[in-house]
Amino acid sequence: MTFPALTWRSLPWIKASRPQWRYALRNGIAMCLALSIAYYLNLDEPYWAMTSAAVVSFPTVGGVISKSFGRIAGSLFGATAALIIAGHTLTDPWFFLFSMSAWIALCTWACAMFTNNVAYAFQLAGYTCAIIAFPVINVVDPTELWDIAQARVCEVIVGILCGGTMMMIMPSTSDGTTLLTALKNMHTRLLEHASLLWQPDTTDAIRIAHQSIISQILTANLLRIQAFWSHYRFRRQNSLLNYLLHQQLRLISVISSLRRLLLNWPSPPDNVRPVIEALLIELARPGSDFYHVSRIIAPLAPTDPQDYRHHAFWHRLRYFCRVYLKNSYWLNRLENATAITEFDVPRAPALARHTDHAEALWNGIRTFCALVAVGAWSISTQWDAGASALTLASICCVLYSASPSPFNSLTLLMRTLILLSLFSFMVKFGLMVQISELWQFLLFLFPLLTTMQLLKLQMPKLAGLWGQLIVFMGSFIAVTNPPVYDFGDFLNDNLAKILGVGLAWTAFAILRPGSDARKSRRHIHALRCHFVDQLSRRPAHSEHEFESLVYHHVSQLSNSKDALARRWLLRWGVVLLNCSHVVWQLREWEARSDPLSQVRDLCITLLRDVMNERGVQHRPLASSLQELQRICDALAKHHQPAARELASLIWRLYCSLSQLEQALPDGAIAE
Repeated sequence: MTFPALTWRSLPWIKASRPQWRYALRNGIAMCLALSIAYYLNLDEPYWAMTSAAVVSFPTVGGVISKSFGRIAGSLFGATAALIIAGHTLTDPWFFLFSMSAWIALCTWACAMFTNNVAYAFQLAGYTCAIIAFPVINVVDPTELWDIAQARVCEVIVGILCGGTMMMIMPSTSDGTTLLTALKNMHTRLLEHASLLWQPDTTDAIRIAHQSIISQILTANLLRIQAFWSHYRFRRQNSLLNYLLHQQLRLISVISSLRRLLLNWPSPPDNVRPVIEALLIELARPGSDFYHVSRIIAPLAPTDPQDYRHHAFWHRLRYFCRVYLKNSYWLNRLENATAITEFDVPRAPALARHTDHAEALWNGIRTFCALVAVGAWSISTQWDAGASALTLASICCVLYSASPSPFNSLTLLMRTLILLSLFSFMVKFGLMVQISELWQFLLFLFPLLTTMQLLKLQMPKLAGLWGQLIVFMGSFIAVTNPPVYDFGDFLNDNLAKILGVGLAWTAFAILRPGSDARKSRRHIHALRCHFVDQLSRRPAHSEHEFESLVYHHVSQLSNSKDALARRWLLRWGVVLLNCSHVVWQLREWEARSDPLSQVRDLCITLLRDVMNERGVQHRPLASSLQELQRICDALAKHHQPAARELASLIWRLYCSLSQLEQALPDGAIAE
């Protein structure tokens, strides 16, 4: 009997594909090259160059470039801070400890206030300062501090340059190709999502799918940023890419709005479902156009001028088809564009985001308290390896404060450090003591790194563990020039690193991140505040900005295990977004002084009565829904076509607000 896991075909070198080999060889060569250059430049800790090359080992060119810029800026910023803080406070260990803790806490706070490369630069500024400053506690000569800071920055830059050089020699899949593929796949998935949501059922699968597709579109925005850095063609087309992302978010809103109309339609025509299925098949066809789509949906055209429900559904369905076909047109042009093609597209703002100031401040306080506690213990016990514990605690507090599951990440890091301690002991005192040249060690290191990179790609469930093993392996093996083999220092240093992670885990356990229920309440409160602003005469956010802001809030709990908190955040986001679209259409409807405009203003006033920053007032909500229904019935019998058009808009508002009849009291989500 032959076990599949033991056959030669299951070996990572045999089953690896060509892209996997290219990725593994590129990163393995880059790390070995960085170590060699830093070693022969006589930098005192050349293994940091290898670590830097591992950190920027992204699979795409744009990722390498953008992260490299952030890493260089953060390293220079952190080194400057280390020189200033250590240069002025090194003679007083307590003053030094409080100053360093305050700086790293400030960087932790800033990581939550910004996104992408800016947040990454602040992360680097925080723990680069810790890497440089904490090991020099016992240094007396200020020039030695300058030499150490200079060496760390040089090692980081060497690693980045080696990673970038290997990316140019062995390039991976283009960022533009990856982005275009993601946009086309998302375009197709929107039809599948529409087919799912336009079913009469209400299940958790629908909510999960809705949150999933929102997160995927927002992730595509990160691909757009990477493509922006990879080639000037995508910098020229950045406005079109941003516009397409906004349009895909708009399609999600329209799909959700049509679902609310279908669920609140008492007696829809019998041919609604067959026509919708035929429509989705036609839209999925590559050569679909307005003519064929119009022929398919023509049987759904309303015949009764007073049936405002049918008119509302009809106009919204036509809008969905128009937006989807326009997106298909722009995607086709984008795919066939040359490097010099320029597009004249409607201007769209960048995707908006919201900063959770309470959580950011709490992260900074936790970092400060954790580092002060670890430093106080090191000073009081005069522990020689206290600098290593402080450095690892700083890295953990900065990196995992923004993580959705910090305890899982810290537990994984603890496992990584324990495995690396055992492995580095065997390598350092079993192999390295027997060799005298660096090239001899590279004969062992390069195949090892290449194999680990392949395993990271081939074992997705353990990709995080393999990635951390690769990144932290250099600091545990600690190749130096000249080499040092002191077992006592080795054991003390590794123990300090493990204890540093353990103390950071303790800090997260005592000063716990906000629960998902609290985060959900804060996000819902922020959504209500922004929606109240949407009802003002001059809102701070445009329709596109508010839409992307809502989806940013919803995506923040997409991985939460608290189903109730996730469900109510999604429900509030969908309701407020649908209401805001109606408000913008009412605002753009007709600026007249006749009674119809007064009815429009009355509807917006009813919204202000229902909704405030504290939540929904149930009695005004019930009376407002009755009033909206009464207005719709009255306008449907009006002799003017504009009145019947207004009735369909008001009924959309009624369908959106009716979902809030089940709204829990403001504190019930925590329970």
